[in-house]
Amino acid sequence: MIEKAVIMAAGKGTRMLPLTEKIPKQLIEINGKPFLFYLLDSLKKAGYKKFAIIANHKIEKMEKYIDGSGFDAQIIDQGGSEGTAYAVKKAKDFAGNDQFIVLGGDNLWSVNDLMAMQKDDDFNYIAGYEVENPSKYGVLVEENGKLARIHEKPKEFVGNLINSGLYKFTPEVFEIIDSLKKSPRGEYELTDAVSTLAERGKMRVLKLQDFWLDLGCIEDIPKVSEFLKENAIG
Repeated sequence: MIEKAVIMAAGKGTRMLPLTEKIPKQLIEINGKPFLFYLLDSLKKAGYKKFAIIANHKIEKMEKYIDGSGFDAQIIDQGGSEGTAYAVKKAKDFAGNDQFIVLGGDNLWSVNDLMAMQKDDDFNYIAGYEVENPSKYGVLVEENGKLARIHEKPKEFVGNLINSGLYKFTPEVFEIIDSLKKSPRGEYELTDAVSTLAERGKMRVLKLQDFWLDLGCIEDIPKVSEFLKENAIG
């Protein structure tokens, strides 16, 4: 069984200003609890036991919350802002030789979908979510259940299954990350590592069956709040 989860939570949350002037985005309260609580609680219910939170912005606030949260979580300082693959690399010691999942700290998935990522095999997995307007996302193209490629914000329709930012990795991903070059925007991209795994035939696609919530900007707060209430989450 996969027990470890790496949560990426190092962004400054500029689209959440002024709420993120003093706290990380993941600690913004929704219905009286930090958003991070709902994510950690769902992960725990799905069978994950150990958590590494890659943080940076207002990291001391994150540490204070985790210290009193009751979750078995450690905070890892991302340091520089050199991309999502760089963030995952910071969790190499935490992961060790174990398989693990990676997910965004400002998103929420159902317990059932998180459980579905418990694939203790030699493959890596990426969770896709079907949307009506995929043009502003990375769109997944699959062939026989495996990832063929990712189209980032395609101008022409190639499909409606988008990357939800939830992955399961084997330790092989670290070797790939070590070989990455920076993207045109000057960052080490996790999707580049995913693409390499896809080229090796090692990346499978799982379709989310329930929901994918994104806490991206201030306007999302009431939507997320209402969804959590309606579905009795937390």
